[in-house]
Amino acid sequence: QVQLSESGGGLVQAGGSLRLSCAASGRTFSSYAMGWFRQAPGKEREFVARISRSGGSTYYADSVKGRFTISRDNAKNTVFLQMNSLKPEDTAVYYCAATNLGYGSRWRGEYDYWGQGTQVTVSS
Repeated sequence: QVQLSESGGGLVQAGGSLRLSCAASGRTFSSYAMGWFRQAPGKEREFVARISRSGGSTYYADSVKGRFTISRDNAKNTVFLQMNSLKPEDTAVYYCAATNLGYGSRWRGEYDYWGQGTQVTVSS
């Protein structure tokens, strides 16, 4: 079992930046690949980024590529999502998730554990 808790969301103007954190507790954090997803009102939860167990492999949705960076600190049991050049369409609840798959996945069904989410609102 692993428990996940996101933080760092908030209200920001378009063009601004936010850094989300996801702290993990429970079993060995480095055993899990991690992903970030987001869900806007009235829409399905969508993939944002994923990072492998070691942090050596990352993958992004086309909509955030070049603007967002996923990273992790296994010593601190934390995964991050640095979000730059934010756009109003980035407004959503952002969730981190953990999977036993070594490189992670873009498919939400392959994640075993989820955090409660943190709200990101980007004003125009």
